[in-house]
Amino acid sequence: MERIDSAANGKIKLAASLHGKKYREASGLFLAEGVRLVEMAVSSGWGIRFALCTAAAAEAERVKKILQHMAAISCPVYEVSEALYRKACGTVTPQGLLLVMEMCRAALPSLAQEKTPLLLVLDGIQDPGNAGTMIRTADAAGCSGVICLENTVDIFADKTVRAAMGSLFYLPIATGIQTAELLEFLQQHDIRLFVTALDSTAQPHFSVDYTGPAAMVFGNEGNGVSAQLLTAGQRIYIPMKGKAESLNVSTAAAVALYEAFRQRSAQQI
Repeated sequence: MERIDSAANGKIKLAASLHGKKYREASGLFLAEGVRLVEMAVSSGWGIRFALCTAAAAEAERVKKILQHMAAISCPVYEVSEALYRKACGTVTPQGLLLVMEMCRAALPSLAQEKTPLLLVLDGIQDPGNAGTMIRTADAAGCSGVICLENTVDIFADKTVRAAMGSLFYLPIATGIQTAELLEFLQQHDIRLFVTALDSTAQPHFSVDYTGPAAMVFGNEGNGVSAQLLTAGQRIYIPMKGKAESLNVSTAAAVALYEAFRQRSAQQI
């Protein structure tokens, strides 16, 4: 490994800048940090510009395997001190290994390639932890892809990437989609829209049929799903028995998506 010893080095500066959204957007790059996340990123086939690794991290057997893989694909790896690594990383307890990666976004039409797609739609989700957890859940529940409307948090933000736990690299995700664009896409591909809502017209989430092509929308943590989507979709709600006013949006997504998973598994979709 080539060694970097100066904080003025361009690669250290680049990695550090990627904690800011404007620099991510300008460069088309983002960070993946931590051993497990890097393992999944390396095996995903996404583009990797370079890696930063501390000497201590390089001694771990899992990291040695990662570095061997990266050498095999001719990906540059630079050894840095603990102090320099902390300048580049975004975690409180760094693991000593990060990647500077190229963003990869799915085109909206590609999400309708399956015969009976199941799509998760994020409408104005602002918390990066919620967004990342919802992407991870969508992956686990067998979704075909995720659609992030234009008012949703950046999926390549540090916290979102970490919360997605590698599912970001394996689940097609379309970002920056306008509501009108989404509705046109759903109509073109005969995909039924389900929206979560707390009103008298909504049906319990377990009482509707998700076995056909379906898209589930979950809205902003404070304001819920936008009025345009509420008007366009079948409203559903998750019944609750206790004193809680609502569920966290990522928890609600898990409950509803797994009901779809259950129904579709029974139909072997």
